[in-house]
Amino acid sequence: MSAIQAGRFVSEENKVVRDPANIRPEYEVRPGDLLMTRANTESLVGLACVAKAPGKQLMLSDKTLRLKVDEAVADPAFVRLVLGHPATRKQIQAVATGTSAGMKNIGQRQVRELKVPHLPLPEQRDIVAAHEAFERRIGNLERVAQKRSTLLSAAVSALLRRQDSSDTTLETMMMSCEPGITLGAHRVPQKRATGYLRVANVRMGWLDTSDVAVLESTSSDRPRYELVAGDVLVVEGHANPEQIGRAALVGPAEEGLLYQNHLFRLRFDRDEVVPEFAMLWLNSEAVRSYWISRCATSSGLYTINSKLLADAPFPVVAIEEQRKIVETWRTGIRAVDSLHGQIAKLRTIQQGVIEDLLSGRSRVNRT
Repeated sequence: MSAIQAGRFVSEENKVVRDPANIRPEYEVRPGDLLMTRANTESLVGLACVAKAPGKQLMLSDKTLRLKVDEAVADPAFVRLVLGHPATRKQIQAVATGTSAGMKNIGQRQVRELKVPHLPLPEQRDIVAAHEAFERRIGNLERVAQKRSTLLSAAVSALLRRQDSSDTTLETMMMSCEPGITLGAHRVPQKRATGYLRVANVRMGWLDTSDVAVLESTSSDRPRYELVAGDVLVVEGHANPEQIGRAALVGPAEEGLLYQNHLFRLRFDRDEVVPEFAMLWLNSEAVRSYWISRCATSSGLYTINSKLLADAPFPVVAIEEQRKIVETWRTGIRAVDSLHGQIAKLRTIQQGVIEDLLSGRSRVNRT
């Protein structure tokens, strides 16, 4: 389901189907498919994208829809833009059903009844062309950012490989390791609504807080599971073995959030370990191979337990050397973040232009 994002298809977000009996060619994603999520959180239900180059042997899950457009009256790429327009998003959120904001559903009937702009095909294609012109500029910047990220990753990896991973274990270096809140047992009448981080929020080296779920919790739930800047979150389980154990640093912006029980929270004595260094090390090749070779699997889920985490290799590195490695990483991250800032500005301009075109406030100038 997470492969379908606003305007783009992320083929890497998938799970492996191991039983051949469950492989259904009729559900395979094909190039040009217009896809929509039919179940997700309130802010994500009904997201749509066109799968331009989805790759081979990817099937749609039962929480997605494939929309077949009558191309005599509508361009699929135009329909995708319309589905992402704020006016359409408001309709989707209004008709989505479900008692919890954490999981809303939209059916085929509600999708068919959405009110959308009715424009001639040439005008639709002009709008799509304007959108794609922005996409090309943004894509160029994204490729530069990706290249710099790859070079930074290689530089940091080279520095980490110089460290002797056989020095000691993670257990001897961390102050504590604690799994997060078990959600089911804590759903009580609302006392204080609190954001909490899930596995999906923890990326390799950073936290994605664009979609933070809300938990209705009592005040007694909070202190034990509240995050503070400098905490390191580690993924305990994932359907993809390449994703288990990925680690991210909690920053000032995430302080006070809770975290779910499929995550471990690690804390360190900062006179001995720089939290950023610990995060970088946990995402390093040495530790990644350690997780993959030792993780357990059950019902398609790969997991690591607290004992495996405690026994992970960890180098004894002077605090000054840790800081040098972290500063190399921070300098590179600032350069990449600058590019992402340019991309965000272009996205904002793009959104405004497309909204004006869809609403009829402006027209594409063909001269």
